[in-house]
Amino acid sequence: MGRELTLKLIKMGTSIAACDINKKTLEDTATLAASPKHIRTYVLNVADQERAAAFPSMVKKDFGALHGIINNAGIIQPFVKIPELTDETITRVMNVNFSGIVTLSRAVMKELTIDADTFIVNVSSMGGFLPVPGQAVYGASKAAVKLFTEALYGEMQGTRTHVSVVFPGAIATNISDSITQNDAGESHQNKDDMQYRTTPADKAADTIIRGIEQGKLRIFVGNDAKMMDKLYRLIPTRAIDMMAKRIGKMMKKEA
Repeated sequence: MGRELTLKLIKMGTSIAACDINKKTLEDTATLAASPKHIRTYVLNVADQERAAAFPSMVKKDFGALHGIINNAGIIQPFVKIPELTDETITRVMNVNFSGIVTLSRAVMKELTIDADTFIVNVSSMGGFLPVPGQAVYGASKAAVKLFTEALYGEMQGTRTHVSVVFPGAIATNISDSITQNDAGESHQNKDDMQYRTTPADKAADTIIRGIEQGKLRIFVGNDAKMMDKLYRLIPTRAIDMMAKRIGKMMKKEA
């Protein structure tokens, strides 16, 4: 999804500072850009607080101005129950999904161009408003992103900085690679299950860009995210039961 956002924004004439922990992924994205002069790549682990805090200043120096950020980095945990998670996995998920976003958002706010419209977009998840059994810590990290971003939206009222939080449903991306093994290296998830009723990454990027252009606070990606948001607000317990039943079947299949 991050790659599709990058490529589409470049086609629109936007200059992009693309960062990823994976150098090869960055190189592949750069080769696909319609205008190579509009992209610069940076290897960055968003969980590295010191480097993440310094990153926006580096980008502004390289580009001459900074008009916004889309915080899209994220990982999910193995599909296991809470007692089976290691402390290391819990810390890693929270550091990447939440602490990294907080660090980058705060650092970007210090560097944004103040005489133009700017934006901060943080990607949460459908799992950030609807509990998903087997993804408790991932969901907690994304719920934290949701509330952090909504509070930031309130704090930025009266400024030219527009804030949005994105709630993707099931998206056809490589995020499932991060859950194919548990902490012991054992397989716990069939990727075919993760592709069930997914939204293509390019369509997800279109929805996000359109939401940013329209100045939306909350951007839902996929019919599943929209439907479950409504269901959870109307009948929360039933929505959790439905999700637990589906996840239970999936985990039994993998056992």
